[in-house]
Amino acid sequence: MYRSIFLASIVGLAIPLLTAGTANAQATRTWVSGVGDDANPCSRTAPCKTFAGAISKTAVNGEINCLDPGGFGGVTITKSITIDCHEIFGSILVSGTNGVVINAAGGKVVLRNINIDGVTTGLSGVSIISAASVWLEDMMIMEFTQKGVNDVRTNAGGQLFIKNSTIRNNTGPGILAAGAATNSVVLENVHSVGNGFGVAVGTGNNVVISRSVMSGNATAGIEADLGAQVNVATTVISHNGTGVQPGGTVLLSNSDIMFNNTGISGATTSFGNNRIFGNAAAGTAPTVGAASTDHGQQ
Repeated sequence: MYRSIFLASIVGLAIPLLTAGTANAQATRTWVSGVGDDANPCSRTAPCKTFAGAISKTAVNGEINCLDPGGFGGVTITKSITIDCHEIFGSILVSGTNGVVINAAGGKVVLRNINIDGVTTGLSGVSIISAASVWLEDMMIMEFTQKGVNDVRTNAGGQLFIKNSTIRNNTGPGILAAGAATNSVVLENVHSVGNGFGVAVGTGNNVVISRSVMSGNATAGIEADLGAQVNVATTVISHNGTGVQPGGTVLLSNSDIMFNNTGISGATTSFGNNRIFGNAAAGTAPTVGAASTDHGQQ
């Protein structure tokens, strides 16, 4: 009898401890809502109000989803995570600061279907300080005083993928790839329009651009510093101050360079299938690469 009472007492003491441990655990999936509260556990039935509130309650490699439309505030990301608002309008509206800061050493970060608006006073839409890889999919990034996407990682071998996104009306580059070490960037179906530069690439960075539009940028559609490498395919480069402004290596294939003040302002290499037409000044004619062979275009 005494043994039964003792065991019952131990079990009774353990139950609150187990409950507390469960309450403090981070979830692999959390939720935000326009009518949520950051004091909530960020579950589907008790969502948080902001991305910043949800991220502290989300486990490494977990996911934050939008339950309904809303503005969810700026956020600093320090671990591998996905923030996915696909099919739901998710927004970040900031003034005088960055929209998203990614400082996740060795981490993998995915942002999907988020509108990030700097309302003409924000600094950069997405600022990447450290990460192994970053995916930006179905994004709208606009109205920042510095850059739309600011990739300045120092870690070697970092990757940035931007797909199906519009980056517009930013004072500096729509996309800046300026990591201090060799980083690789792939842009597919990206519209970088109305910025200072469409894409600006720093020394040591490798960028591939395909099926994209670089238009209406004040200084240049595509700019490459000495030591940068840029491959441009099936892309429209139009209505910019200068279409292509190379200092590094720029390869052009099957692209339209049209209606710029200057078409090309430095040495580029062409695969011989571009359309360069209607620029106020054609600028520097590309060097045509070696003849094609039966096994591929050289």
